[in-house]
Amino acid sequence: MHASTVRSLLVRGMLAGLIAGLFAFGVAYVFGEPSVNGSIAVEEAQAAKEAHAGHGTAGAEAAEEEEEVVSRPVQSTFGLATGVLVYGVALGGIAALAFSFALGRVGRFSPRATAALTAAAAFTTVYLVPFLKYPATPPAVGNPDTIGKRTTLFFLMILLSVLLGLAAVVIGRRLAPRLGNWNATLVAAAGFLVVTGLAFALLPANDDAVQAGFPAALLWEFRLASLGVQAVLWAVFGVVFGALAQKALAARASADTQAPVGAPVTG
Repeated sequence: MHASTVRSLLVRGMLAGLIAGLFAFGVAYVFGEPSVNGSIAVEEAQAAKEAHAGHGTAGAEAAEEEEEVVSRPVQSTFGLATGVLVYGVALGGIAALAFSFALGRVGRFSPRATAALTAAAAFTTVYLVPFLKYPATPPAVGNPDTIGKRTTLFFLMILLSVLLGLAAVVIGRRLAPRLGNWNATLVAAAGFLVVTGLAFALLPANDDAVQAGFPAALLWEFRLASLGVQAVLWAVFGVVFGALAQKALAARASADTQAPVGAPVTG
């Protein structure tokens, strides 16, 4: 693949990530923010109760008057939008590079189908598998003393999931000539599930990720919203980037076909 084509796909991937980020922001704001606000209310109520019990009414009032560095309305609008859009653009660019490598190497799929498969694989390995082991928790819910440990375990699970996913693709390709594409895919997928299950069993659990007494319904709502944000992000990316990539590659193929015989094709 020409370097100019890869650059074109990278730009289109970032654009698709931006568009997907807009949709993800809408889901996060509509469905995620209510649970975040509820979690903050639970935290503030608990803090006020502890302050009142330990220092009297004056302590409780001091806790309530503590000012935020960034106001909650800014966090839930501009801050949330900025974070989600930057996240979408960055992952869109990475996914576009993965698409450039996968196109024509994982089967005779069209650019649209390859983009859909790339998005599905990214969602599964980067988010879904780690989420199943270490599900998201609302802010300020877990023990702050263990946040470093919990963050390390989560990113370790992401790394393992991505590496296992890549290994499954390589194994599937090598088994395909002997077993056929369908059987090789089933064997590779089964191997991925077995090894991932072993990782789930061996890695430590985050038992202190959620404080005792936190409302289970609120926690469930937050986790569903987090999963929905990621699902929408990758689904929209797969559709938008697939269309953009299909158009870009078709234009490139047309230009190569129309180039005069013996004339150099610039990259």
